[in-house]
Amino acid sequence: MSIPTVLERIVEVKHTEVAARKALCSQEALQRMLPKQPCRGFVQSLLNHAEQSGSGIIAEIKRASPSKGVIRENFEPSVIAEQYQQAGAACLSVLTDIEFFKGADEYLKQAATESTLPILRKDFVVDEYQIYEARVLGADCILLIAAILTDTQLSHFFQVATSIGLDVLVEVHNEDELKRALSVSPSLIGINNRNLHNFETSLETTIRLLQGIPDDCFVVTESGIHTQEDVSLMHQHHVKGFLVGEAFMRADNPGHELKRLFYSGD
Repeated sequence: MSIPTVLERIVEVKHTEVAARKALCSQEALQRMLPKQPCRGFVQSLLNHAEQSGSGIIAEIKRASPSKGVIRENFEPSVIAEQYQQAGAACLSVLTDIEFFKGADEYLKQAATESTLPILRKDFVVDEYQIYEARVLGADCILLIAAILTDTQLSHFFQVATSIGLDVLVEVHNEDELKRALSVSPSLIGINNRNLHNFETSLETTIRLLQGIPDDCFVVTESGIHTQEDVSLMHQHHVKGFLVGEAFMRADNPGHELKRLFYSGD
C-alpha cells in the first residue's frame, strides 16, 4: 500500500495516543463500560432519509483540518448538532482527532446529548481499542480507512465493530482500496474525493468508482460538495449519500447552509 505522507504522520501519532489511553484505561475496562442500549441505526437513518428526500446527509462537526487549518472559530458542537437535526440531516459526523483536526471526545458527547441523530466517530482507527472507545463515547458508527489498514486489520476491525452493534463506514480513495473494502461485504462505502497525496479534490473519483460497487451497498460521497450543482451531479449518477463538512462549517449557520444546498429547490 502507498500511504500518503499526511496519513503516515497521523497514524504514527495515533498509535502513540492510543498507547497513552490504554495506560489510563485498559481495553478490558472499556469493554465492561459498553452501553447496554442498542446503537441508533446509522445506516438505516441514511437509507430512510435517502428514500424520503433523495439525500441521506451525514453532516459533519469539524473545527479544523490539516490542509485548511482552523475552519470555524465559533465552535459549539451542541448548537451545531441541533441545527443539523432541524435542517434535515440523517446523521452526524464528529471529529475526535486532537492533533490534526483539533477535535475532542467531548465534542461527540455534546452532540449526542443535544441530538437524537446517529453519530459517526470520525477518527483514524488503528487499534481495536478505539472501536470499544467509540461505543462507550456514544458513537453509532465508526470510520475504517482502507488506505491505513491491512486486509487483516480491515476484516478484524469490521468484525469487532459489528459485534458490538456499531455500523461501519469503510472509506476508499481508489480502485485498489475499493476492491479490498468490498472483501468485508460492507453495507456502507464512503468514496473520498480528496487525493491525500496532493489534496486535490475531484467529484469524478466518486463517479469513476461507482461501477465497481454492488447495488446493495449504500454509497456516500465525501469531500468536494460545495454547490447545488455538485449535489445534482451526484443525484444524476444515483448517489444519494453525502458527507459534508467544510461547506457547512464555513457558514454562519451550518443548518441553514445544509437546507440551502440540499433542499432550497424543494
